[in-house]
Amino acid sequence: MRKLLLSLSIAIAGLLALAFVFRAPLSLRIAERIAPGRLAADVVPSLPDGLHVALCGAGSPFPDTERSGPCTVVVAGKRVFVFDAGSGSARNIGRLGFVLGHVEAIFLTHFHSDHIDGLGEVLLQRWVTTSNTAPVPVYGPPGVEQVVGGLRQAYQQDQHYRVAHHGDATVPASGFGGEARSFLLAQQLPTVVLKDGDLEITAFSVDHAPIHPAIGYRIRYKDRSVLLSGDTRKSPVVQREARGVDLLVHEALSERLMAVLEHSAAQAGRPKLKKIFNDILNYHTTPEQAAEIARDAGVRFLLLNHIVPALPVPGMEAAFLGDAPGIFDGPIRVGTDGDFVSLPAGSTEVRLDNRF
Repeated sequence: MRKLLLSLSIAIAGLLALAFVFRAPLSLRIAERIAPGRLAADVVPSLPDGLHVALCGAGSPFPDTERSGPCTVVVAGKRVFVFDAGSGSARNIGRLGFVLGHVEAIFLTHFHSDHIDGLGEVLLQRWVTTSNTAPVPVYGPPGVEQVVGGLRQAYQQDQHYRVAHHGDATVPASGFGGEARSFLLAQQLPTVVLKDGDLEITAFSVDHAPIHPAIGYRIRYKDRSVLLSGDTRKSPVVQREARGVDLLVHEALSERLMAVLEHSAAQAGRPKLKKIFNDILNYHTTPEQAAEIARDAGVRFLLLNHIVPALPVPGMEAAFLGDAPGIFDGPIRVGTDGDFVSLPAGSTEVRLDNRF
């Protein structure tokens, strides 16, 4: 038996040594096999008719290895839309299996940096990867013109470089950047931003004071619906607009965990950071409050995003949720990048998985 084990060990060691010696050609052969499939990948044709919601960013300004900057992909039928574009959005949209060049429009909730600091890359990749000939519409409240115009200016030299290098037939100059489309809305009344056949996207004001305007969106496709709260403290408007939706994607901040950070900042001798940690408490929603909204609005599924603070230790999701599971008796999920919710048309089914 000892001789057999010794022989097996020698054989395994030999195979490992050969693999190490030939690692370059082996890795190249593997890359040759998988690259065509990766480049041809597009998840949309395989999705059933209905609404589909993917978190391309479930986080906030807090560094978090599981959650990038705020970003949500919504697929209505076969049409692809992006809501907010925080850092990491472009890469995560691709990891989820979407083709950035097929994004039909982008919608912004407000102009805090963590919601737009990945927008430049999204605009660039949407342009060059599929040779789009027209800029992507970027919807938002007044101020969106300044954001989109600023990014066009910042990326203008890059535009010239790419057209000069690849040629206008490959990267048409006309497709560069975004086209700002602002809309106005009353303080308490929703505004239809996009209506086309079975699809309707409605915007409404939320309470993120002193940040104004701040927007939430309700998306309806056929008989399925989803509401994106955007950044807001607990809002009766959100509850009203969320009534009866299949999926509520609501931001959430744990006051209990923020108290830990506030105390830690004080101990570390960082009084200004302590003040910032305290300041952000008054314009966000706790998980318990989000659960109250989900319960009172009669939603089917509550997906929490814009998670504050980061949750680096296993098991912290339970501490983050606090009493929320006892308030809303439906399914609750503390969102992470890659979460994918499907709402097939003609049913009440809610399917959740993670595609990372």
